[in-house]
Amino acid sequence: MRVKPYLSLLFLSALALAAQDVVRLGNLKFAHYGAVSYMKEIAPKYRLKIEERMFAKGIDINPAIVAGEIDASAAALDAAIAGRAAGVPIVVVAGFAKGGARIVVGETTGIKSLRDLKGKKVGVARGGAQELLLLAELAKAGLTWADKPGKDVLVMYLPFADLNQALMAKHIDAMCQSEPYSSQAINRKFGVELLKPYDTPLGEPVRALVITEKLYKERRDVAQRFLMCFVEATKKFIDEPKTAEKFVREVMFKGQITSDDYQDAIGNSPFSYDITLAHVQVTTDLMAKYGVGRMANPPKAGDWVKLDLLAEAKKQLKVK
Repeated sequence: MRVKPYLSLLFLSALALAAQDVVRLGNLKFAHYGAVSYMKEIAPKYRLKIEERMFAKGIDINPAIVAGEIDASAAALDAAIAGRAAGVPIVVVAGFAKGGARIVVGETTGIKSLRDLKGKKVGVARGGAQELLLLAELAKAGLTWADKPGKDVLVMYLPFADLNQALMAKHIDAMCQSEPYSSQAINRKFGVELLKPYDTPLGEPVRALVITEKLYKERRDVAQRFLMCFVEATKKFIDEPKTAEKFVREVMFKGQITSDDYQDAIGNSPFSYDITLAHVQVTTDLMAKYGVGRMANPPKAGDWVKLDLLAEAKKQLKVK
C-alpha cells in the first residue's frame, strides 16, 4: 500500500515535465548575455524548458533558425537585421543589454585619437555591433577603410576570441571588441581604452532578443511565458548584482574572468529590457550606408519589431 503514494508522485512529476513547453535558445558567451542564459534556470516556473545552445557570433544563429533548430536567440541587433533582410523569419521582441564595446589600442602604439588610426591595422569581428560601431566612428573621423591595403585604415576581421591575442602579439594596432574581452585587455595591461564608441548617430547599441515568427504567431502562449521568464531573469540580475556576477563568472565562464573583468564589463553593458523601433531603424539605415550585412533589401523596423509581449510581461511582473 505504501507504493501507491510514491507512484502518484512519480506520475505527477512526469506530468509536470510533460507539460513543459520547449524553447530552443541560441545565445553567445558574453557577460551581458548572462540574464538571457539564466532564463533556463527559472524556466520551469513558467512551464518552459529552455534548451540553450551557444554560438560563436550572432550571425551564425540565423542558419540554425532557418533550419528549424532554434526558436529564439540573443544577439547583436546587426545580426538580427541582416538575418531578417536575408529572409530569416524572426521578430524582435525585447532588448537585453546596452553598450558592450570599446575601441582598445595596443599599450605601446601611442594612439591617442581616432585620427591616429590612419595607417594602422584595426581588428573587429564581422557582423556584430562592434563592426558597425567601428565603421561609424571611422566615418565620423573622416577616415576611409577596407579589408585590403589602400585605404586609411586596414580592417582585419577576426573572431572575438582571437582579437585579444592579436592585439597582445601586436599583429593589430587596435580593436573594437566586445565585453568582457575588451575589459580583460585593459586589466591585463596589453590594451588601453581609446573610447567607448557611442557618440555617433547609432548611440549605444542595444542587443536584441528575437523569436521566430512561428513562435510569435502560432505558439502565442509559449511566447508570452518566454517573455515573462526573460523579464524576471533580467530583473533578478539588475536587483541582485552578486547573483548575476556569480552566475556569469562561474557558470558561463567557468572562472575564466575575474571579478574586475566582470564589473568593468557590466559597467559598460548594463542589463536592460527595452528596445525601440527608432533604434532598430537607425541601426538598419547605418548598416545599409556602410555595407554591413550586405543587405539587398533592408527591412523596415515597423514590419518586424513586436513589443507587445514585452509590454504585457512587464505589466504582469510590475516592472517599469
